[in-house]
Amino acid sequence: MPILKLKDIRKSFELGDDFIEILHGVNLSVEKGEFVAMMGPSGSGKSTTMNILGCLDQQTSGEYFLDGKNVATLTSDQLAHMRNQLIGFVFQGFNLLSKTSALDNVAMPLLYAGVSKQERYKRAEFALDKMGLLDRIHHEPTQLSGGQQQRVAIARGIVNNAPILMADEPTGNLDSKTSDEIMNLFKELNNAGITIILVTHEPDVAAYAKRILLFKDGIIQDDQINDNRR
Repeated sequence: MPILKLKDIRKSFELGDDFIEILHGVNLSVEKGEFVAMMGPSGSGKSTTMNILGCLDQQTSGEYFLDGKNVATLTSDQLAHMRNQLIGFVFQGFNLLSKTSALDNVAMPLLYAGVSKQERYKRAEFALDKMGLLDRIHHEPTQLSGGQQQRVAIARGIVNNAPILMADEPTGNLDSKTSDEIMNLFKELNNAGITIILVTHEPDVAAYAKRILLFKDGIIQDDQINDNRR
């Protein structure tokens, strides 16, 4: 059973008196352990699709099954719980709290999940150690380089031990050397069994994925296995 499945997903936005359809019937199945990159020009629908996959937005029509459950049948509390249990997020802008230590930034999702303070910090420290930042746990974001901030963001994304990690342009603010380091971390996480869905404009970044989806005009125009992974 796919861990993620979209069936004829359509998404419209209201613009004045008109409705503009952004997604025109997206169909997608992702199996556990895949590493999928979604590419395409601005406005092609890839980020809208990512938001629906991450339960950050809802489709206008069609069905989305997350771990076998039809998302539309869940209450808001059930959906929030499922998202917290199953999905970690990494964003281009890092989205770290500026006056907060790396440790507290990473522990934040566990606070919302009701995990005890001792367990939160234990798991946050473990996640930062995985990212090679054990000596930076008490540093605030302004005391860290861009690459280190993104590592903190990845640690936050994996701290709840979610089986799915979604990343929207995670290397967009980084130089090419640091981007390669971050993408190798994603590859290691995928090799450990985490399913990764990645949005990127950059072919060099998409080349790390096992599978590449090309979006154009609100549909998946091409879906190919990447036999030449970086």
